[in-house]
Amino acid sequence: METTDWLLDSDPALRWQVMRDLLDAPANEVETERSRIAREGYGATLLAHQGQDGYWNGDEWGENGSRKSVLWTLASLRRLGVLPADPLVLEAVERVRSSVTWHLWDDLPYFHGEVEPCINGGVLAQNAYFGVLGDGATRLVQRLVDEQLPDGGWNCQAPHSAVSSFDSTLCVLEGLLEYQRSVTDPEPAVAAAREDGERYLLERSLFRRKSTGEIAVGRYLNFSFPPYWFYDILRALDYFRDAGGPADPRLHPALEELESRRGADGRWIAGITWPGEVYLELDAPHGEPSRWNTLRALRVLRWAESP
Repeated sequence: METTDWLLDSDPALRWQVMRDLLDAPANEVETERSRIAREGYGATLLAHQGQDGYWNGDEWGENGSRKSVLWTLASLRRLGVLPADPLVLEAVERVRSSVTWHLWDDLPYFHGEVEPCINGGVLAQNAYFGVLGDGATRLVQRLVDEQLPDGGWNCQAPHSAVSSFDSTLCVLEGLLEYQRSVTDPEPAVAAAREDGERYLLERSLFRRKSTGEIAVGRYLNFSFPPYWFYDILRALDYFRDAGGPADPRLHPALEELESRRGADGRWIAGITWPGEVYLELDAPHGEPSRWNTLRALRVLRWAESP
């Protein structure tokens, strides 16, 4: 089976992205396929597990490592591309907005976020994607801009650590990018923070230590879907693709690393899945061909090779 046909032989959440990013299908056909996510397959399954109290598994975050929580379910739904305006999605998000709080942080409303940049970056992305803008988004943006470290990135261990983390930085960048897209006149400080955060990653070729050029952390070469808060170069490359514009030359080492991992069949394998209970496995078992990794890798390489 050809790679594209193999990718299309899958869930609506994956098919619509193949149609948009690899096949340049007409917009109406893409949206028709996308509209199925909330009612079929992965997206429908995740939505069905929400309680009437707004929570998934009674958990806003996943303190014990569980991925059955509000944070990680909404994160997955965003990555699947569920339509925010779908009535089923609107109802689910409204239940979260009206009822879910951060029990460990003075019962702050969920969409106001908590204290860690990596978590708050994810919540900001959800605020923007699902259209829950207001005081919560304002709080998150201001906090994230204020918490940016002198080297340009972020770290959930700050102020105990004076250097940034690849993981935290990418989580925040994804949130700021989604926020910039969702408002008509974003604060100049947001664009400046994103530029500095991107520079932090680019100066390190997305996966190397700036001081020595060595691979910073081995797991950055493990491509897993969904990524949760974990960093890897495929997730980072997909962020830069999503942000638009030509590929920066400093991405070339990461692009070469990505290309080197393409199998003889033109596919990329699934990485080691991050631990934690889940409602369903979104990707193939470790070592088997991965539709999500193959889709993301192909669209990244297509973007990087475009004039």
